[in-house]
Amino acid sequence: MSPLQSTPMTNVDAAWRHMEEPDNLMMVSGVMHFEKPIDPQHLRNTLRERLLSYARFRQRVTDKPILKTPHWEEDPDFDLEKHISEETLPQPADRQVLQARCSELLSQPLDFSRPLWHVHILHGYGDGNALFMRIHHCIADGIALISVLISLTGDSPETSMAERKPKRPRLSSTGNLFQQAAKAWDTTIKVSEQFVQESIGVLSHPSRILDLAKQGTNGAFQAASLVLKSPDPQTIFRGELSVAKVASWSNPVSLTDVKAIRKVTGGTVNDVLLTAMTGGLRRYLMDREEDVSDLNFRAAVPVNVRPLDKMEELGNQFGLVFLSLPVGIADPLDRLFELKKRMDYIKESGQAVVAFGMLKAVGMTPADIQKIIVNVFGAKTTCVMTNVPGPKQPLYLAGSQISDMMFWVPCSGRLGMGISILSYAGQVRLGVATDAGLIPDPEQIIEGFYREMDELMKLVHQVE
Repeated sequence: MSPLQSTPMTNVDAAWRHMEEPDNLMMVSGVMHFEKPIDPQHLRNTLRERLLSYARFRQRVTDKPILKTPHWEEDPDFDLEKHISEETLPQPADRQVLQARCSELLSQPLDFSRPLWHVHILHGYGDGNALFMRIHHCIADGIALISVLISLTGDSPETSMAERKPKRPRLSSTGNLFQQAAKAWDTTIKVSEQFVQESIGVLSHPSRILDLAKQGTNGAFQAASLVLKSPDPQTIFRGELSVAKVASWSNPVSLTDVKAIRKVTGGTVNDVLLTAMTGGLRRYLMDREEDVSDLNFRAAVPVNVRPLDKMEELGNQFGLVFLSLPVGIADPLDRLFELKKRMDYIKESGQAVVAFGMLKAVGMTPADIQKIIVNVFGAKTTCVMTNVPGPKQPLYLAGSQISDMMFWVPCSGRLGMGISILSYAGQVRLGVATDAGLIPDPEQIIEGFYREMDELMKLVHQVE
């Protein structure tokens, strides 16, 4: 028997593979709701014809001790049925029941002897059913996986069936918020990779890192600023992790309302949503008698750095920027202005591209060293926050319309909270996934988000 052919992982994908911990799984997870039950056989046909056209979903991950880098290898025993589960939710199954099941699935690791994905068909949700998908982050990042999702769907029941081949998806330019930062791509990546290779051995000697920053390149300066950031303040959002996770998501928020707030305040849609989300975190802390005066803590924000014509390519092509959230600012408008100022600075800094280069360099190091470095950066932030632009029009999967969807990203660096914002069909949804031992009730953060949106809408009514 001839040996199985394999290809090495990219350094960035390998880094995500090695971040996996029993109490911190590196999965991108998502749920879709169908008001009309999706047909399981039609879904199987769609997955077979469309999802499996991407080689990564037929390949397992193998560790090569001699070569050190994990490899992608075709699964010789691949069976689609091993990646699909069906179950009926406890009745009556409302959203609380669905969220409880999603929380359980967030805590279950994928089987590393097989390709790293699984689809759960959840029957009995309302008058329809739901799908919960788990995909390991080493396969792809959120932008790429949204593109994969779109490639499975159609804009009508007919075009969503497996026999009809849809056009390859293309996301809007809002998926690439930092296009200007990518202009000096090659130079910046090389500088930041070199910087990390040197800084791995000098994390305990900041003066050497400052010397590197004095080389005068923006890439080295940004890399130095990332390494030298002080740890985030201690709050109830930080602490030891447990295996159990909790998933929650908001009711749909009208994108029209968000744009009305944007028009009045002069910010962007992203500024508005970040302001309300930060206010929700503030309210959660205050309700638990935490001191929020002058409080700032950071969110690690993934930023896509792939070219627009390569949105559908799998793999991880994003950098992380560290956005300081002005939790201590009570007035929503003042908070929005401050967030906008901080976001504008980050957009001009090139920090996302530098961070991508650093992650590439980290992926070259042994797994034990990778974990140390990731934990060093994890101490500098409190949560992961991502904003992904989804489809503008309703989509159909295997003949059934997707009425709602949400996703959650994993939290690297021993973080206990991930916040996701997803737009779909003219509406925006906020998702929060937390460590059950730290934040057992993330729905309360979402309640605070609603109240902050109401406060911002008052500004619109005052103008009218």
